[in-house]
Amino acid sequence: MQPYLFPYIGYWQLIDAVDTFVIYDDVNYIKQGYINRNSILNRNKVQQFTLELIGASSNKLINEINIGNSRKKLLKTIELNYKKAPYFKIVFPIIQEVLMQDEKNLAKFIGYSLEKISAYLEIGTKFIYSSTIEKNNLLKGEEKILEICKKMNADKYINAIGGKVLYTKSIFKERDINLQFLETDLIEYKQFTNEFIPSLSIVDIMMFNSKYEIKYNILKRYNLI
Repeated sequence: MQPYLFPYIGYWQLIDAVDTFVIYDDVNYIKQGYINRNSILNRNKVQQFTLELIGASSNKLINEINIGNSRKKLLKTIELNYKKAPYFKIVFPIIQEVLMQDEKNLAKFIGYSLEKISAYLEIGTKFIYSSTIEKNNLLKGEEKILEICKKMNADKYINAIGGKVLYTKSIFKERDINLQFLETDLIEYKQFTNEFIPSLSIVDIMMFNSKYEIKYNILKRYNLI
């Protein structure tokens, strides 16, 4: 999967469901995507946040881009919106450590965030960057994923549900790989006293739910199809 900053719960369910999670960092950056942005809660409304990037372009690979100087502003926004959340005092230092790290490379910056939050949630999955895997980088799309699976000696590949339009089970089966898609259940939890707003960043989930609730309930609420 491409590296996403503080992604939605389905991304974390995918991390939890696999033995090795490949951070797909040697593909082109997608503008207006979720690599460097997501959504949080602001007074019962959705507020989108964006991590500033330097020289971001769809002609550059994700691991060729550096982050800008908006981290303090983003951190302050999260603090103001969630300072009264039940798990703020536990979670905010983690978010602060992620955002104020010294790393400037976008892929590694997000990779660190995935590792840090996984450690908090006690997810033992191994992370590896696709750029470190020796492979034929002239391949594209499905063939590149199959090449990575081959190099990793994988017999099972799990993708987010959106991958159904990109990857074909029969083609993976021809290579002795079981392709599955992760479909997240409808998940609700209490957000202050407001009407529930779904599909927000993991930041929102962590602020309103205990680590135990996330690890043993929320992370398990999906189907593999």
